[in-house]
Amino acid sequence: MLRQYYTGETVLSLSGRDCKPAKNPFNADKPTLIVKVVDGCATHTDSEEAIAQGNVFDFAALHFSLEGQALLDKLNEELHLRIGKQQGFYAQAESQPTVALPEIVKPAAPVFSYFNKPVTNVTPSRQASLVEVYHLIKGNEFASCTSTLRNIPGPKEARKYKAQNFDYVTFSGTFSKRNDANLQRYSGLLTIDFDHIQDIPSLKVALLNDHYFETELLFVSPSGDGLKWVIPIDLTQAKHQDYFKAVANYVSHTYQLEIDQSGKDISRACFLPHDSEIFINPKYL
Repeated sequence: MLRQYYTGETVLSLSGRDCKPAKNPFNADKPTLIVKVVDGCATHTDSEEAIAQGNVFDFAALHFSLEGQALLDKLNEELHLRIGKQQGFYAQAESQPTVALPEIVKPAAPVFSYFNKPVTNVTPSRQASLVEVYHLIKGNEFASCTSTLRNIPGPKEARKYKAQNFDYVTFSGTFSKRNDANLQRYSGLLTIDFDHIQDIPSLKVALLNDHYFETELLFVSPSGDGLKWVIPIDLTQAKHQDYFKAVANYVSHTYQLEIDQSGKDISRACFLPHDSEIFINPKYL
């Protein structure tokens, strides 16, 4: 209604949570109109008491010079509410326009070679995807051997048990046999090993929030005192070994941690433990 009197002007402006005094068309356009919202309804007063205190309906009565039902009918007309008419504002069924949403296409999960235990077996049994390995680690497939390993006190005995009882994968690609010379197809993944970590939960949070590398897979190592961090790399920009050196240097400076140097080998074996809290990049799910 104020805009009807002051075309092209800012009729109400805020000062903190309240409106600044505005021009009052019923008080010679003096800036004496004070508007506030009380219990969800706009109310007004005039600092010079030129008009009585009231709410929006009282102000509308001044504006239209109408009262009672005549005022309500006028508001119904001016605001195009169609109250009392077929398909009125408050009677019409809620409807939303049909919007064609773009189809969300999941990226194909990287694929690599899967090897059955023991680690001396260098011929892959099949190919596996990142999503499949995520479900295997998260499930109970490797729960028993993981629990047994973590209860072996001696490191030598533990290494022997791990080598004999854990399936493994070569995250960096598919191979006809597990050695760098027999690489068939690169997966675009690099595995970073963190061993003997004092605070695994904190490191896990830090890696998931790393500004430079996107996490594809992150899980606790079979021993229970380390992490396996699988990240994507682009071999069109650098060789696998060069990437590994760069990431190792970055980790050293950023997290003050040294990583297992075996990750520089493309055919490096990664044992599959049980980890119910394993993380996978949600874009694959």
